[in-house]
This record gives sequence, structure tokens and C-alpha cells, in this order.
Amino acid sequence: MKEEKIIEEEIKKVPNKNNKINQGNFIILVIILSLISGLLGAALILKSNGSGATTDNGITTSTIKLNETNSISTAVGKIYDAVVVVESYQKDNLASTGTGFVYKKADDKAYIMTNNHVVANSDKVKVLFTSGEELETTLVGTDTYSDIAVLTVKDSDKIVSATMGESNKTKVGDTVFTVGSPEGSDYAGTVTKGILSGKDRLVAVALSNTQVSDYYMKVLQTDAAINPGNSGGPICNTNGEVIGITNMKLVDNTIEGMGFAIPIEDAIEFAKTIEETGKVARPYIGISMLDLTNSYYLWQAGILLPDNITEGVAIYKVEDNSPASVSGLQKGDIITKIDDNKVSSLAKFRYELYKHKPNDKVKITYIRNNKEETTNVTLQENK
Repeated sequence: MKEEKIIEEEIKKVPNKNNKINQGNFIILVIILSLISGLLGAALILKSNGSGATTDNGITTSTIKLNETNSISTAVGKIYDAVVVVESYQKDNLASTGTGFVYKKADDKAYIMTNNHVVANSDKVKVLFTSGEELETTLVGTDTYSDIAVLTVKDSDKIVSATMGESNKTKVGDTVFTVGSPEGSDYAGTVTKGILSGKDRLVAVALSNTQVSDYYMKVLQTDAAINPGNSGGPICNTNGEVIGITNMKLVDNTIEGMGFAIPIEDAIEFAKTIEETGKVARPYIGISMLDLTNSYYLWQAGILLPDNITEGVAIYKVEDNSPASVSGLQKGDIITKIDDNKVSSLAKFRYELYKHKPNDKVKITYIRNNKEETTNVTLQENK
């Protein structure tokens, strides 16, 4: 025990050189790491284009500017000031609001496109620009079935016109965005983003508050949010070009993200016609029809359906001296095709018929006495 104690005391007297070396290395390592950390921090700040800022309490902070690779802000900037809030009045009372956009400027006028249902039955329409300027418009004309309306205001250097794109060059899955006024002017300029979910969709439309579809519209489908007040606003591609005009959405507790827009090519064609004549001339054939599902009314009209016919429209009245009567169509005939395109319902019949213009000749396929027949009809203008 005594010997062990002496050895321990001797060890204490010997300077620990190894300990000093280790401590020195540790200090050097800390200094090197601190320098590296500082250099990396400076590099990050320089790379992010940051700048220092001193707050009121003397603490200096750095502001880092992030490069948003998925931003559509540049595209939005191209269209934003061309979009307007549309306010429709009846007897000086605000009846409804929607959205519109300046699609061209000519002859000292700015032309604004919106939906027919936004301005229908109004006696005064105003538009509110992003600058805050509000102008009363001139209603050039409307069309119910295309759901297009054209307004004009006096042109000025402050008014910006949108750039038209081409919906037929878009692909399903492309990024799209809308600009609109959901719930009116309080939320004017709201931007929503999504994708092009579908093209060439045929959507049944009821023109009145009924469950009966009156017409089919060919539309683009998107999952970008479309809310009440967005109607008439533009849907755009990532270049900021208008590819459609938003006009409706499916509303159901089980459905999300199904909005629709009229392709801009169709909208411009209808708008041009409205500019020239104030309306869109629709063809007239001169018959009253019933869907084959309206069994009660068919029974009342004395029309019996063949067992093997499930699609088409039944004629229950032919007007005298009309295109239909001249071509030989009769009460009880069941029309199944227009120009070899199937007609499954009254709404689909109107869709196929309204592809044509007055004075066009169309081929009608129909069933009479359980036999398929055809006739050619020269359409007139519906006045």
C-alpha cells in the first residue's frame, strides 16, 4: 500500500504535456469551425441576395429573398389590370356582380367580355377597374345559349387589354389560373390556380330554375377555384394569355374542383357576331319537341314510342310553312340524328342544331312507323 501511494504522488508532480497539446488542438479546431461557419453564412446571404436590417432593439437580422420557381406572378401581371368587376343594376339597385375583361380596343372604345347571365335583365351595367375607376358601360348585345355578353366603355391610355391565347393548343394537366371577383368588389382581383382538368366537355345547362336541361355547352374543365362572382372572368395559361371565359361550376356536397370555361375561340367568335349585329342569329326549324323520357306528355300528345327506340326527340307539333313542314317532317316522328350526329335528348338536339346558321342545309334522320328515314331541311333565322 505504501509503495502504491508513493508512485501516485510522483505522477502528480510530472507535468501533463499531452493534456496541454490536446487542449491546444481543441482551441484551434473551434477557431477553424467558427471561421468555416461564418464563411458559409456569408455565402448563403450573398447567394440569396439578402440584405442586413437593424431592428429597433438593435438586433441585426438578414432578409433572404427566395426564388419562387412555381410562381405565376409574372403571368398574372400581364392580365391583372385588364380584368374588371361587373355590376348589374335593376332600377338603380345592385342586382348582381360578376367579372369581365377587356379583350380588345378599337374605334376609341374598350370592349369588355362577360357572361350573359351576369348582365341578363339589367337596365344599367357598371365596371370597376383595378385603378378604382368605375365607368358606366354600353351594352352592345348578349346571347343566351353561348352565355356571352359584350360591353363597351370609352377607351383611354389607362385601360389595359388582355392578350388572347389558344385553348386548342393547351394540354390536359397544363397549369392555368383565373382572375375574378368572388362575392363582389370586396374580393376583386382574386387569383386562383389549378390545372386544365379536361377539354371538349359537353355539359348540360338549364336556362331556368328547373331540373330540365335546355342545352349543351362545349367547355374546358378546371380544378381552379371558381366561386360566385367569378363568372365572366378569364382563365389563363402560364403566359398570361386568355384561353377561356369562366361561366359555371358543378355544385354538390360530393363534388370538389369542377369548374368550367367557354373556350376563347368560341367566345371570340360569338363576341364578334354580337359586335356586328347585337345578337347571335340562331337557326329556326319550326317544330315543338319532347324528350323520350317525358312519358306523360307523350301520352297526352298521343305519341307512341317503338320499343326499340330509347334516344331521340319526338315531334309533337310542326308549324305551318316552316322548314320542317316543307321537308315533310310530321307529328310523331322521332328525330335521332342531325348530320349523322346522334341526338339523345332535347338539349343535345339544340346543341347540334345551333352549330349551324340560318340558310344552312342539314340532314335529319328520324323514325316513322318503326322505319328509319332521312330528309334535308333548309334552316331559317329564328326571329
